[in-house]
Amino acid sequence: MTSKNDLPDFLKTGTNAASSGRSKRRWLIAAAVLIVILAGLYFAGRSGSTPVQYRTEEATIGKLVVSISASGSLTPTRSVDVGSELSGTIESILVEENDQVSKGQIIARLEPSKLQDTVTKSRAAVAVAEATVAQMEATVAESRANLNRQRQVAELSGGKVPSKTELDAAEADYQRAVANVASARATVVQTRATLKSDETNISKAVIRAPINGVVLTRKVEPGQTVAAQMTTPVLFTIAEDLTKMQLQVKVDEADVGSVKLAQPATFTVSSWPGRNFPAVIQRVGIGSTTTDNVVTYKTVLDVKNDDLALRPGMTATARIVTAQRDNALLVPNAALRFSPTASNGNGASTGTSLISKLMPRPPREPKKAGSKAQQVSGAAKIWVLQDGQAVPVQVTAGLSNGRQTEITDGDLKAGMAVITDYQEATK
Repeated sequence: MTSKNDLPDFLKTGTNAASSGRSKRRWLIAAAVLIVILAGLYFAGRSGSTPVQYRTEEATIGKLVVSISASGSLTPTRSVDVGSELSGTIESILVEENDQVSKGQIIARLEPSKLQDTVTKSRAAVAVAEATVAQMEATVAESRANLNRQRQVAELSGGKVPSKTELDAAEADYQRAVANVASARATVVQTRATLKSDETNISKAVIRAPINGVVLTRKVEPGQTVAAQMTTPVLFTIAEDLTKMQLQVKVDEADVGSVKLAQPATFTVSSWPGRNFPAVIQRVGIGSTTTDNVVTYKTVLDVKNDDLALRPGMTATARIVTAQRDNALLVPNAALRFSPTASNGNGASTGTSLISKLMPRPPREPKKAGSKAQQVSGAAKIWVLQDGQAVPVQVTAGLSNGRQTEITDGDLKAGMAVITDYQEATK
């Protein structure tokens, strides 16, 4: 018979009721922990054999169009700001906005009173200058006659009279008179030039249309005073031909490398929802513009506006076609991103431990933005579904429009089911 002293220490204390209760609780806790561990292993083992279903799409032959988007505004092909070189008061306005005008047509007049007064003064100055010339020519004739008489006297007197000083003085008077005539004639030329300028200013008081076109804006009213000082005041804006317009858009630096001359494009405006207007790239700017740390390049598109549906200043969103492929082998972009890292080759998802499932996952790195045509180009691997299993196929990816990608080389054939995603099969 076993004695009490031969029992373990934790059973020796069980002789009393309190010690027996604590022992039972310890066994219950140990049993509960064991049950939790066994349950975790059981469910982890079950997860290692859960079958999955693949989502697939067929590789197809079709047309691939790669395009970029840019926004801007419509402007006339040629527009002219008509101003006034003279200061004065607007006497009359002869055209309104939207009026058709022809080159040379009078569109406004300045009040000409001051200009006419200036012309009158200039004409009087010319008359005075011409009279001065006549006076100077008479003085020349008088000085020449006096000089000739003194020379004759000197010859008859054998040089005794007049004296050498008197003869030199007569010679100087004659030369001075000749110089005065030249100065007076120069004054006549100057006053005539001033008169011509003043007469030209009178003609400039009549403002004419510089080109054939339509009046877009009128910024003055009759009676308004204009001051032409440091800058020329703009009175009208005239567009030459609104049946031919330009669309100026800002192309992002990531896309400008694929924009070339003569590329086709379409654009839309809010005024005509659902209507696409055609355009063609006419110029790609070399100089850049930076706005809010975004670098853009001005690109000009030629636009036909035969029905005059488009108007200057309209905001437009353009879609520029940068590349186009006919009869291309196409796959969805999701097929290039798919990788069966979470499934095994037998179509079942790989097991993961309970602890790893509960551990927080590190955040994914954001994808870098770039040109759509360059995000997936190059060597790549695509998984196709064959006999219920994912089989890899090496391919070479080409251009992409953001939804589909061109396959330029590899063993992929049209009609193959490419895997784009997977999900656990429902039971």
